[in-house]
Amino acid sequence: MKFIVQAFLIFMFAGCNNSGTSTDKDDKTTRSASDSLMHEVLKQHDIGMAKMSKIGDAKNRIQHNLDSISKLSTDLQKKSLQYRMELDSMFNRLIFADRGMETWMNEFNMDSLKNNEKEQLKYLESEKEKISKVNEVMISSLQKADSLLNKK
Repeated sequence: MKFIVQAFLIFMFAGCNNSGTSTDKDDKTTRSASDSLMHEVLKQHDIGMAKMSKIGDAKNRIQHNLDSISKLSTDLQKKSLQYRMELDSMFNRLIFADRGMETWMNEFNMDSLKNNEKEQLKYLESEKEKISKVNEVMISSLQKADSLLNKK
């Protein structure tokens, strides 16, 4: 009789552990997916942050060129009007790219929906898309700025 009770208890504990394991496994899979997605979002953020100093440098170079144009004679300033307008436009694009990153960082909440894994996955997917677009704008702006500044 004692053997039957022990066997019964072993099966009960094993049964409890198995049912808990499958939900733990699902929870770990979801948590693992959200952790992986968070890693991807933060990696995109780091890529963008690496571009921030380059954006600042490009803005400084553009401002230097604009200052140089303003010191030219009136005739040369008129001849440089198209280039000056391109520089102004590019400067504004760089400001837009810079602010895009700042806005994303201010709005991003790392702890958002921590208690709801499925909703957190949706949030992180959305944030990954947003930060990717921010990076695209930054990279495109830098490429166009380089092209404009190297134009002679």
